[in-house]
Amino acid sequence: MEIRYAKPGDLEMVSEYDEHISKEEMKNSIKMKRIILLFIDGEYEGWLRFNLFWDNIPFMNLLYVSEEQRGKGYGRKLVEFWEREMAEQGYKFVLTSTQSDEEAQFFYRKLGYTDRGALVLPKEPLEIIFYKKLSKNNGKKQN
Repeated sequence: MEIRYAKPGDLEMVSEYDEHISKEEMKNSIKMKRIILLFIDGEYEGWLRFNLFWDNIPFMNLLYVSEEQRGKGYGRKLVEFWEREMAEQGYKFVLTSTQSDEEAQFFYRKLGYTDRGALVLPKEPLEIIFYKKLSKNNGKKQN
C-alpha cells in the first residue's frame, strides 16, 4: 500500500474518476497538495481531496475507496494520513461533512469525528458537519 500526494502527472488518472470538480480546479488542487492518493499493489484504488474552509480550516471534501477495497481499513488509513499532515502543518482541528442518508456518517463517528451542525439545501438531504480535534498523536508538532 502507498499513500502519497497527487503529482501533476496524475491529473488525467484522477480526473477520470473524480468528476465533482473541473479539470482546471483539479490541477490547482494537485499543485496545492490537496489531493492524496491510495495505491494498493501499484493500482490506483482511492483518494482524499480537501480544501480550506474559511481559508483556514482543513475540510475533507471527498473520500473514495474503490468498492473492491472497502471494508479493509484503507479509508481509515487515508484519513489518518491526512490528519497527521494537517497536525504537522499546525492545524488544531479538521472538518468534513456527509449527507444524513449516507453511511459515511457512521464511519466518521467511528474515527472520532463529532457532529457540530448541519446545512439544509433545497431538495437535498440534511448535510451533517463533523469536527475532530487533532492531537499530538496526529502529527509531529502541535501549536
